[in-house]
Amino acid sequence: MKRERFRGTVLEGHRGAAIEIPFDPAKRWEVPLSRFRQGRRGHEVQGSVNGLRFESFVVARARRFFVLVADELRAAAGLSIGDTVEVALEPRAMNPPARRGTSRRS
Repeated sequence: MKRERFRGTVLEGHRGAAIEIPFDPAKRWEVPLSRFRQGRRGHEVQGSVNGLRFESFVVARARRFFVLVADELRAAAGLSIGDTVEVALEPRAMNPPARRGTSRRS
């Protein structure tokens, strides 16, 4: 699947930093949502911010889409809220739940 490149702004969210992406990942890449923690679903992605590689999730909010920016990534890349950054994103291969550190109990 094609890697998408765009410029975005690091935004402060109610649960951490994020960057708005200019497309719907389900339509662009035809990838399903996956659960990444209790009550949260998103599209698994990998890519780079200003050349620094990372893995994350794209989530929907108010009919827009945002890639989550972990605190560790912000620190490593020296990012601050309001910075404009170069982003490259592509879908990440789905890992089985047990490999992501989650498990299901019946």
